[in-house]
Amino acid sequence: MPLIVLWDVDHTLIENSGISKEIYAAAFTALTGRAPDLPAPTEGRTDRAIVPEMFRQHGLPVPDWERAKTALEAAGRGREEQLRQRGHVLPGVADVLRALAADPSVCSSVLTGNITANAHVKLGAFGLDALLHMDVGGYGEDAEERAGLVDAARTRVNAAHGFATGTATVLIGDTPRDVEAARTGGARCVAVASGIHSADELRSSGADFVLPDLTDAVGLVAYLRTIGATSKQTKSDRWRR
Repeated sequence: MPLIVLWDVDHTLIENSGISKEIYAAAFTALTGRAPDLPAPTEGRTDRAIVPEMFRQHGLPVPDWERAKTALEAAGRGREEQLRQRGHVLPGVADVLRALAADPSVCSSVLTGNITANAHVKLGAFGLDALLHMDVGGYGEDAEERAGLVDAARTRVNAAHGFATGTATVLIGDTPRDVEAARTGGARCVAVASGIHSADELRSSGADFVLPDLTDAVGLVAYLRTIGATSKQTKSDRWRR
Protein backbone atom coordinates (compact mmCIF):
# COMPACT_ATOMS: atom_id res chain seq x y z
CA MET A 1 0.00 0.00 0.00
CA PRO A 2 1.26 3.54 -0.70
CA LEU A 3 2.83 5.64 2.04
CA ILE A 4 4.06 9.24 2.22
CA VAL A 5 7.01 9.82 4.56
CA LEU A 6 7.97 13.43 5.28
CA TRP A 7 11.28 14.21 6.97
CA ASP A 8 12.31 17.20 9.00
CA VAL A 9 15.84 18.29 8.04
CA ASP A 10 17.78 19.99 10.86
CA HIS A 11 18.57 17.74 13.83
CA THR A 12 16.58 14.89 12.29
CA LEU A 13 18.50 14.13 9.08
CA ILE A 14 21.54 16.35 9.60
CA GLU A 15 23.35 18.33 12.27
CA ASN A 16 24.06 21.80 10.84
CA SER A 17 26.39 22.86 13.69
CA GLY A 18 25.20 26.45 13.89
CA ILE A 19 25.16 27.19 10.17
CA SER A 20 21.40 27.72 10.21
CA LYS A 21 21.78 30.49 12.79
CA GLU A 22 24.47 32.05 10.62
CA ILE A 23 22.17 32.01 7.60
CA TYR A 24 19.44 33.85 9.50
CA ALA A 25 21.96 36.34 10.89
CA ALA A 26 23.36 37.02 7.41
CA ALA A 27 19.87 37.50 5.98
CA PHE A 28 18.96 39.87 8.84
CA THR A 29 22.13 41.89 8.21
CA ALA A 30 21.41 42.09 4.47
CA LEU A 31 17.89 43.36 5.18
CA THR A 32 18.76 45.84 7.94
CA GLY A 33 22.39 46.80 7.44
CA ARG A 34 23.28 45.69 10.98
CA ALA A 35 24.08 42.44 12.73
CA PRO A 36 21.37 40.94 14.97
CA ASP A 37 21.64 41.19 18.74
CA LEU A 38 19.70 37.97 19.27
CA PRO A 39 19.79 34.59 17.50
CA ALA A 40 16.94 33.50 15.27
CA PRO A 41 14.11 31.73 17.17
CA THR A 42 14.09 28.42 15.30
CA GLU A 43 13.14 25.17 17.15
CA GLY A 44 10.71 23.74 14.64
CA ARG A 45 9.34 27.01 13.28
CA THR A 46 9.04 27.76 9.57
CA ASP A 47 11.06 30.48 7.87
CA ARG A 48 7.83 32.42 7.34
CA ALA A 49 7.49 32.52 11.13
CA ILE A 50 11.17 32.82 12.07
CA VAL A 51 11.95 35.97 10.10
CA PRO A 52 9.02 38.07 11.39
CA GLU A 53 9.67 36.97 14.98
CA MET A 54 13.35 37.83 14.64
CA PHE A 55 12.45 41.36 13.51
CA ARG A 56 9.87 41.77 16.28
CA GLN A 57 12.47 40.74 18.86
CA HIS A 58 14.65 43.59 17.60
CA GLY A 59 11.80 46.11 17.58
CA LEU A 60 11.94 46.47 13.79
CA PRO A 61 9.21 46.46 11.14
CA VAL A 62 8.68 43.02 9.59
CA PRO A 63 9.98 42.99 6.00
CA ASP A 64 8.00 41.92 2.96
CA TRP A 65 8.19 38.14 2.69
CA GLU A 66 9.57 38.08 -0.86
CA ARG A 67 12.44 40.36 0.21
CA ALA A 68 13.09 38.16 3.22
CA LYS A 69 13.02 35.00 1.11
CA THR A 70 15.50 36.47 -1.36
CA ALA A 71 17.81 37.39 1.52
CA LEU A 72 17.55 33.88 2.99
CA GLU A 73 18.36 32.30 -0.37
CA ALA A 74 21.41 34.55 -0.79
CA ALA A 75 22.57 33.84 2.77
CA GLY A 76 22.31 30.07 2.26
CA ARG A 77 23.87 29.92 -1.18
CA GLY A 78 27.27 28.25 -1.36
CA ARG A 79 27.28 26.89 2.20
CA GLU A 80 27.77 23.27 1.16
CA GLU A 81 31.45 23.11 2.01
CA GLN A 82 30.88 24.69 5.44
CA LEU A 83 28.20 22.11 6.12
CA ARG A 84 30.48 19.24 5.13
CA GLN A 85 33.32 20.58 7.28
CA ARG A 86 31.32 21.41 10.39
CA GLY A 87 28.12 19.39 10.16
CA HIS A 88 27.29 15.74 9.56
CA VAL A 89 24.56 13.29 8.63
CA LEU A 90 22.99 11.84 11.75
CA PRO A 91 23.50 8.12 12.52
CA GLY A 92 21.27 5.70 10.63
CA VAL A 93 19.83 8.32 8.29
CA ALA A 94 21.47 7.13 5.08
CA ASP A 95 20.39 3.52 5.69
CA VAL A 96 16.75 4.47 6.31
CA LEU A 97 16.59 6.80 3.31
CA ARG A 98 18.13 4.20 1.00
CA ALA A 99 15.65 1.55 2.15
CA LEU A 100 12.68 3.86 1.55
CA ALA A 101 14.02 5.05 -1.79
CA ALA A 102 14.14 1.44 -2.98
CA ASP A 103 10.46 0.84 -2.13
CA PRO A 104 8.18 1.80 -5.05
CA SER A 105 5.17 2.14 -2.77
CA VAL A 106 6.80 4.88 -0.64
CA CYS A 107 7.20 8.55 -1.46
CA SER A 108 9.92 9.82 0.87
CA SER A 109 10.24 13.61 0.88
CA VAL A 110 10.75 16.48 3.32
CA LEU A 111 8.69 18.64 5.63
CA THR A 112 10.99 21.39 6.77
CA GLY A 113 10.87 24.93 8.07
CA ASN A 114 13.65 25.80 5.64
CA ILE A 115 12.78 27.49 2.38
CA THR A 116 13.22 25.21 -0.64
CA ALA A 117 16.56 26.64 -1.74
CA ASN A 118 18.20 26.22 1.66
CA ALA A 119 16.80 22.71 2.16
CA HIS A 120 18.46 21.76 -1.13
CA VAL A 121 21.75 23.29 0.06
CA LYS A 122 21.69 21.43 3.38
CA LEU A 123 20.74 18.02 2.00
CA GLY A 124 22.73 18.41 -1.20
CA ALA A 125 25.89 19.02 0.84
CA PHE A 126 25.70 15.38 1.97
CA GLY A 127 24.10 13.81 -1.10
CA LEU A 128 20.86 13.09 0.75
CA ASP A 129 18.78 15.00 -1.81
CA ALA A 130 19.32 12.11 -4.24
CA LEU A 131 17.49 9.78 -1.83
CA LEU A 132 14.45 12.04 -1.42
CA HIS A 133 11.71 13.38 -3.68
CA MET A 134 12.54 17.00 -3.09
CA ASP A 135 10.07 18.27 -5.69
CA VAL A 136 7.04 17.28 -3.62
CA GLY A 137 8.03 18.36 -0.10
CA GLY A 138 6.60 20.93 2.28
CA TYR A 139 8.85 23.96 2.76
CA GLY A 140 9.23 27.05 4.91
CA GLU A 141 7.74 29.39 2.34
CA ASP A 142 4.52 27.36 2.10
CA ALA A 143 2.94 28.43 5.38
CA GLU A 144 3.68 30.23 8.62
CA GLU A 145 2.42 27.34 10.76
CA ARG A 146 4.17 24.02 10.31
CA ALA A 147 0.89 22.10 10.06
CA GLY A 148 0.21 23.88 6.76
CA LEU A 149 3.26 22.19 5.26
CA VAL A 150 1.62 18.77 5.63
CA ASP A 151 -1.19 19.66 3.27
CA ALA A 152 1.24 21.39 0.89
CA ALA A 153 3.37 18.25 0.64
CA ARG A 154 0.39 15.89 0.32
CA THR A 155 -1.09 17.98 -2.48
CA ARG A 156 2.20 17.91 -4.39
CA VAL A 157 2.65 14.17 -3.96
CA ASN A 158 -0.89 13.42 -5.08
CA ALA A 159 -0.69 15.72 -8.09
CA ALA A 160 2.77 14.66 -9.24
CA HIS A 161 2.71 10.94 -8.56
CA GLY A 162 -0.90 9.82 -8.53
CA PHE A 163 -1.23 8.91 -4.87
CA ALA A 164 -4.84 8.85 -3.75
CA THR A 165 -6.30 11.44 -1.42
CA GLY A 166 -6.15 9.97 2.07
CA THR A 167 -2.91 8.05 1.54
CA ALA A 168 -1.27 7.39 4.92
CA THR A 169 1.28 10.06 5.80
CA VAL A 170 4.04 9.95 8.43
CA LEU A 171 6.02 12.95 9.59
CA ILE A 172 9.44 12.28 11.17
CA GLY A 173 10.98 15.07 13.25
CA ASP A 174 12.69 16.04 16.49
CA THR A 175 10.48 18.71 18.08
CA PRO A 176 7.02 18.99 19.63
CA ARG A 177 6.15 21.31 16.74
CA ASP A 178 6.67 18.36 14.38
CA VAL A 179 4.31 16.30 16.50
CA GLU A 180 1.73 19.10 16.57
CA ALA A 181 1.99 19.58 12.80
CA ALA A 182 1.40 15.87 12.21
CA ARG A 183 -1.59 15.70 14.55
CA THR A 184 -3.15 18.86 13.12
CA GLY A 185 -2.47 17.72 9.56
CA GLY A 186 -3.93 14.25 10.06
CA ALA A 187 -0.60 12.42 9.81
CA ARG A 188 1.22 9.95 12.06
CA CYS A 189 4.38 11.17 13.78
CA VAL A 190 7.65 9.44 14.53
CA ALA A 191 9.61 11.64 16.92
CA VAL A 192 13.38 11.29 17.22
CA ALA A 193 15.24 12.55 20.30
CA SER A 194 18.20 13.70 18.21
CA GLY A 195 17.67 17.40 18.93
CA ILE A 196 17.21 19.31 22.18
CA HIS A 197 14.01 17.51 23.24
CA SER A 198 14.10 14.31 25.26
CA ALA A 199 12.22 11.14 24.39
CA ASP A 200 9.90 11.79 27.35
CA GLU A 201 9.09 15.31 26.10
CA LEU A 202 8.33 14.02 22.63
CA ARG A 203 6.21 11.19 23.99
CA SER A 204 4.27 13.63 26.17
CA SER A 205 3.62 15.86 23.15
CA GLY A 206 1.65 13.02 21.55
CA ALA A 207 4.05 11.33 19.12
CA ASP A 208 2.89 7.94 17.86
CA PHE A 209 6.36 6.41 18.04
CA VAL A 210 9.50 7.78 19.74
CA LEU A 211 13.09 6.81 19.00
CA PRO A 212 16.37 7.85 20.62
CA ASP A 213 17.96 8.07 17.15
CA LEU A 214 17.66 6.49 13.70
CA THR A 215 20.29 3.77 14.08
CA ASP A 216 17.70 0.97 14.00
CA ALA A 217 16.95 1.49 10.32
CA VAL A 218 15.44 -1.99 9.92
CA GLY A 219 13.05 -1.48 12.83
CA LEU A 220 11.93 1.97 11.66
CA VAL A 221 11.31 0.82 8.09
CA ALA A 222 9.31 -2.15 9.41
CA TYR A 223 7.19 0.20 11.54
CA LEU A 224 6.57 2.52 8.59
CA ARG A 225 5.50 -0.40 6.43
CA THR A 226 2.90 -1.43 9.01
CA ILE A 227 1.36 2.02 8.63
CA GLY A 228 1.30 1.70 4.86
CA ALA A 229 -0.16 -1.80 5.07
CA THR A 230 -3.10 -0.66 7.19
CA SER A 231 -3.97 2.31 4.97
CA LYS A 232 -6.68 2.08 2.34
CA GLN A 233 -5.57 2.23 -1.26
CA THR A 234 -8.30 3.94 -3.24
CA LYS A 235 -6.49 4.18 -6.55
CA SER A 236 -5.14 1.25 -8.56
CA ASP A 237 -2.10 2.98 -9.96
CA ARG A 238 0.77 3.08 -7.49
CA TRP A 239 3.37 5.82 -7.68
CA ARG A 240 6.76 4.70 -8.96
CA ARG A 241 10.07 6.49 -8.78
